[in-house]
Amino acid sequence: MDFFNFHTHRFTNQPLILELVNQYPHEFDSTILFYSIGIHPWYIDENRIDYDLKIIEEKLQTKNCLAVGECGLDKRIEIPLEQQMKVFEKQLALAEKYQKPVVIHCVAAFQEVIAIKKKMKISVPMIVHGFSKNNQVAQQLIKEGFYISFGKYLLRNPDLKTVFQEVPIDKFFLETDTIDESIEQIYELASEYKNITIRELKDVIASNFRKVFER
Repeated sequence: MDFFNFHTHRFTNQPLILELVNQYPHEFDSTILFYSIGIHPWYIDENRIDYDLKIIEEKLQTKNCLAVGECGLDKRIEIPLEQQMKVFEKQLALAEKYQKPVVIHCVAAFQEVIAIKKKMKISVPMIVHGFSKNNQVAQQLIKEGFYISFGKYLLRNPDLKTVFQEVPIDKFFLETDTIDESIEQIYELASEYKNITIRELKDVIASNFRKVFER
């Protein structure tokens, strides 16, 4: 692995990049090498929840499935938060059972996600993907044991520079999510912001990968 793309919806199958590709249970693609699988809060279907959870549990028992997710909470959608929380908690229970890290989607619900982590006593790593908030939120998440992944908003929002600079070197990942830019471009900007070389950044990410995915 030369580069690690923590979260992407596009499988490019490049030899130097380990891509953690987001998969949905009802659209599973067996040609993807390494993936996370989960029920995204946007796509909760009451008629399919049990089926989706069954598929997730099956895949979590395979070596190519590296994580649960993306899953989480989103207060800006019409699906009731209570229902989202139930589905989220069921996936966290599976993550604990199979000792897999969790890719978190969180919109305007950080306090709820933190509270659920505490209530369920989640021991596996939880990583908030696509972070775009301020330093206060970032530091609270880190204090509560979360990792943070940066990508699109790091490229798009210059205000995130200082937030990213304050995140400890052992607590972050980088990702492309749905954007057209490459993971190499994100590494380049991240190395500039952290004032380290690309080689040093690769070593940092590789170390974080080992801690989270090779436990």
